[in-house]
Amino acid sequence: MQFESLKVFCDLAETESFTKTAQINGVSQSAVSQTISTLEKHFHSLLIERSKKNFRLTTEGEILYTHSKQLLQTYDAIHSRMQEIKQVISGDIRVATVYSLGLHDLPPYVKRFMRDHPEVKIHVEYRRANQVYEGVLGNIVDLGLVAYPAPDPRLDIIPLRKDPLVLACHPQHPFTKLKSLKLKALNGQRFISFEPDIPTRMALDKLFKSHGVTVQHVMEFDNIETVKRAVELDCGVAIVPETTIRQEVAGRTLTAIPLEGGHARPLGAIHRKAKVLSPAIKQFVALLKQPL
Repeated sequence: MQFESLKVFCDLAETESFTKTAQINGVSQSAVSQTISTLEKHFHSLLIERSKKNFRLTTEGEILYTHSKQLLQTYDAIHSRMQEIKQVISGDIRVATVYSLGLHDLPPYVKRFMRDHPEVKIHVEYRRANQVYEGVLGNIVDLGLVAYPAPDPRLDIIPLRKDPLVLACHPQHPFTKLKSLKLKALNGQRFISFEPDIPTRMALDKLFKSHGVTVQHVMEFDNIETVKRAVELDCGVAIVPETTIRQEVAGRTLTAIPLEGGHARPLGAIHRKAKVLSPAIKQFVALLKQPL
């Protein structure tokens, strides 16, 4: 019996999905099933009760999961410490990020890190915020990059920086004559919004309410790129992170107007509390904290 088999079992126990477990370990679903069967034969015990509607560890499975998790964490800690002593930066980093960070903030950091540490492979997945949290909690990814990181007793949150928010509008919009904008000026404006469950949308709704501002939500989207396209068509205005519209401002398809009050969205990296961070992950997080 090898550590790899125990890891597959623990991943399956946590994700409750043969598909996700296969993805995490870079193997086929049949290989995952074979691994579980081998473990059950080794321990002469049924480890998982599985049916179409239910996935549950047996009592023996719970025991194996608890002790296997401890063994794997100890092994990861030993391996990480050995790498630190030898000053080795290598391995894989699995990252899930919300679209706005992944498309606009993250690329220069990945480029810099890969240049400085060519032996590290970074795998990036673009997801909605709730899917980023699910990926981290399910151990599908090592790190999650999110805006307005939500506290969770199962997660550690590493603050990165704050991203200034600006008003994005069509170049011919009357607001373009202003050097800065008070939130009160948005009252009654046609507004291009993120969907209600997006953290930035929830934060903006709270901000508008605190300032007594009511906007007309004429369109709602789940990603920054579609929001920008709607504003370019002069369907309304939007509040977006400044970094996400630099290209459009340079191309004069959008205008960015600073908001009075210095409003910004906090960015953070999240990982499971019990996770042992490799030297590569620690170095990558340290880089993400720095302005580029």
